Amino acid sequence: MAMTCTGCLSMGVACDIVVPSLIPVRPGDRVKTDRRDARKLVRLYRAGELSFVSPPSPEQEGLRDLVGCREDLRRARTAARHRVGKQLLRYGYVFREGKKSWTVRHRAWVRRQRLEDPLAQAALAHMLCHLDTVEAELAAVDRELEQVAASFPWCDPVGWLTCFRGVSTLTALVLLAQIGDFRRFASARELMSFLGLTVAEYSSGDRRTRGGLTKTGNRHARRLLVEAAWHYRHPPGLSTRLRANEPLVPPQARARAWQAQIRLHQRHRHLTQAGKLQTVATAAVARELCGFVWAAMTSQPLREQPNPNQTRPSTHKEAIAA
Repeated sequence: MAMTCTGCLSMGVACDIVVPSLIPVRPGDRVKTDRRDARKLVRLYRAGELSFVSPPSPEQEGLRDLVGCREDLRRARTAARHRVGKQLLRYGYVFREGKKSWTVRHRAWVRRQRLEDPLAQAALAHMLCHLDTVEAELAAVDRELEQVAASFPWCDPVGWLTCFRGVSTLTALVLLAQIGDFRRFASARELMSFLGLTVAEYSSGDRRTRGGLTKTGNRHARRLLVEAAWHYRHPPGLSTRLRANEPLVPPQARARAWQAQIRLHQRHRHLTQAGKLQTVATAAVARELCGFVWAAMTSQPLREQPNPNQTRPSTHKEAIAA
């Protein structure tokens, strides 16, 4: 379906935005002029051979810029932490008071270290100051995103998305910023293909060859869905965050999220018991989670009506019976 540019509509001009990389090109066609391009575009448009894109709204574009800024700050924080840790390691300072880095204990240990070389100590102090600045900016952006999530028009879709296990407020905002209106996808398979969660295939006749994920489309949304899919290796249950979110969302959204917990945990358990790697099983679960998210955001009817208020099952059999 063609997507029309809102800016052109405000000027009274109909405009459909075409994906340049997906315009069909004949092999051996080496003559390119404006007249030829115009004729070819008209012919392909009438034949339905052109692929269109949906331009983001001003609100979505602003949210996309803010979550992109947050992603850049997160990467800068990771790089700053690595620089501090590697410098201490070069001078023989190894943290042995715990197993994880950048905890409260590890931060206190880093602040106590004093290098013998004054220049090296000055470099360490500057790197720690840079790290503090990046973390302060990251915290400020997180506070702004929390305010955005509680405001119109993002509060309702964020509430629906956070019903799903593994989807936090930040994850929901990134999905909304990168995907936009879920209703522009006619089916869940289209959204899976858009995010690169479908399996590559090259088949002809009786020969059938399948590869890994295509990994096309938006990599940020795909990464977040895969990270959320790791949570479904655990038995179904309602966490404190999910219970606190219950009064803020309609019952159908809660029922859909609970249905996803049961189905996706079964799927992950079945694939791992069949000998699949954890990463492969999680990718398959992420693809099905994408379908559940699309169904929730497009108000698709439920096939079943599980009880969303059921407490955490104590065994896997109780989860299946729910």
